[in-house]
Amino acid sequence: MATCEVCEIHAESVFKIEGMDCHEEVAILERRLKKLTGLEALDADVLAQRLKIKYDAAKLSTSTIAEAVAQTGMRAWLEHEQPVGHAPNAATRLTLVVISGIAVAIGMGIELSGLDHRLAVAVYAAAIASGAVYSVRRAIHAARSLALDINVLMLVAVCGAMALGEWGEGASVVFLFALAQLLEARAMERARGAIRALMDLAPVDAIRMRGGIEERVPVDDVRVGDRVLVRPGEKIPLDGRIADGRSAVNQAPVTGESLPVDKRPGDEVFAGTINGRGALDVIVERLRGDSTIARIIHLVEHAQAERAPSQTFVERFARVYTPAVLVLAVLIGFVPPAFGTGAWADWIYRALVLLVISCPCALVISTPVSVVSALAAAARKGVLIKGGAHLERLAGVRCVAFDKTGTLTRGELHVVGVAPVNGASAQRILQLAASIESRSEHPIGRAILAHALDEQLALEPVQRFEALPGLGAEALVGESTVLIGSHRLFEERGICSAEVHARVEAFGADGRSLVMVAASGAPVGVIGVADRPREAARDAVQMLRDHGVVHVALLTGDHEPAARTLASAVGVDEVRSGLLPQDKVAAVRALRDRHGTTAMIGDGVNDAPALAAADVGIAMGAAGSDAALETADVALMADELLKIPYALRLSRATLRNIRANIAFSIALKAVFLVMAVLGVATLWMAVVADMGASLIVIANALRLLRE
Repeated sequence: MATCEVCEIHAESVFKIEGMDCHEEVAILERRLKKLTGLEALDADVLAQRLKIKYDAAKLSTSTIAEAVAQTGMRAWLEHEQPVGHAPNAATRLTLVVISGIAVAIGMGIELSGLDHRLAVAVYAAAIASGAVYSVRRAIHAARSLALDINVLMLVAVCGAMALGEWGEGASVVFLFALAQLLEARAMERARGAIRALMDLAPVDAIRMRGGIEERVPVDDVRVGDRVLVRPGEKIPLDGRIADGRSAVNQAPVTGESLPVDKRPGDEVFAGTINGRGALDVIVERLRGDSTIARIIHLVEHAQAERAPSQTFVERFARVYTPAVLVLAVLIGFVPPAFGTGAWADWIYRALVLLVISCPCALVISTPVSVVSALAAAARKGVLIKGGAHLERLAGVRCVAFDKTGTLTRGELHVVGVAPVNGASAQRILQLAASIESRSEHPIGRAILAHALDEQLALEPVQRFEALPGLGAEALVGESTVLIGSHRLFEERGICSAEVHARVEAFGADGRSLVMVAASGAPVGVIGVADRPREAARDAVQMLRDHGVVHVALLTGDHEPAARTLASAVGVDEVRSGLLPQDKVAAVRALRDRHGTTAMIGDGVNDAPALAAADVGIAMGAAGSDAALETADVALMADELLKIPYALRLSRATLRNIRANIAFSIALKAVFLVMAVLGVATLWMAVVADMGASLIVIANALRLLRE
């Protein structure tokens, strides 16, 4: 019997990594984990402290991976599980930093008072011992991995200062470094908390109703089809549909809508939204892990791990910068004194200062912390941006293309008239059209069906229904073959007459959308359907222009008069009407060739090809729509057009923030590099500059949370 000599089981796991705060820690992890047999690939997200690992499960286990991480001085556990072991006590760390600071102050006081220098050295030694506890531990693990992280570099500099007799400066460096790391950790935690705050939106329990009995249970115990009670003022626990009750629901936590939305039986509601004054009975349609808010959180977490182009540039720069400065430090420390240019102590001191500023933490963190702050701010406003790359592309948009129905218009179509031809009656035309549209999900079809039901017209049985994408539909209705669709469809079938042409021109002159109906190969009438522009449509278009968009286009499958009427109402620059899905794709590409980076805005389902063809695809009304959430680069959870200029403004503010952070980090490093070579900078100044830069970069990025 043949046996398989090599059986591979490809697996992927995501770990949370405590202590992974800079790209040096990532390098240490890579060195250690790449020695593991069965490891295939790893991808680190410093800001989220997540490590995605692909491995051969037949050769490597998650426990082995966690043990290997522990050997680097960090702590790992599988995401969504409880951490193993105990976290370092934050209060203890703060206490040690305070003790170090007090000891430094006492040592300086002793020196100023002229007391025995040996006493000052002893106090400084105590300051170094208390302040360097965590740095020494991390440095030992880094050294074992043959990595020169900031902790190793700092301790080398401090030891060098002590060897040169600069005990006061060494103690000051240790204290300032420990304090800066503490502050940086808290600032980073705030950035991470911006994402975690989304997870706290949905409640942890629900009132389930079974057999007339109300029972409060964890949401994980609720099943699809269960009925839950939502009392006034409570959060809705799970996605579902209202079975009984009416209320105004605050959907801002999910959609970012500024005003509560009136809900009635049959309406959809989302987990994490807040019920108003009425009690609601909700039939659960999605479990906790599948809810809209859960999908948003998952997509935002995935988005923050995606590298922006700026981040890729920075990481490439950092890989060159650090070794270059280390080589320069060695040369500065040994070459000049070897040739008799100055004292050894002086040049070695300058080299130690260079060591401190060789760590590019502020530079490396400059982009991801800005991106994550922007993603979190956008998500809180109901704008889901799929990652840093999309955020940067959005900032460069110069042309915007809109779909018409449901995007620039309300999408609430209604029949405004019926024009019979060839002796047919208006009721018969509506009856045939509504019968065939009962099989369709198109908005125009639903409007025709609703009007026919309001007129109490009986629907006829439909057989052999066939949808004609972008054109209409055809089916056997009763004994007649019925064709319904656009003027273009009827032209292609060769069944347009002079009378039909005249009716189409007269009926569509005021901008109505026209639906033509034929029975048994002959036209029987034209149905006029109308929609209204959204109130904010004109304001949104003008705001886009104010934000630097040079061209706004309307792309629609509707006929030209209806498109022109809407274009005039909202103020777009260009109208392309009568477009099939493939025509919209070609139109988007043409706009990009003429005007540059182009965004396409649609519903995320019908316009999927055009959204994919654009540089940035923006889907409106994505709440509850899995397709829209998955296909678009940017998803607006509500149908609010003013969120589009908001997203554009945020993306451009983020790009400015990133560029400012990068420029500041590089400029500060350059200044101190020159100062160190010239002997102007001191060790404590270098520490303040290095760690202070990280704090300033993080603080600047956190401003985006208020954008």
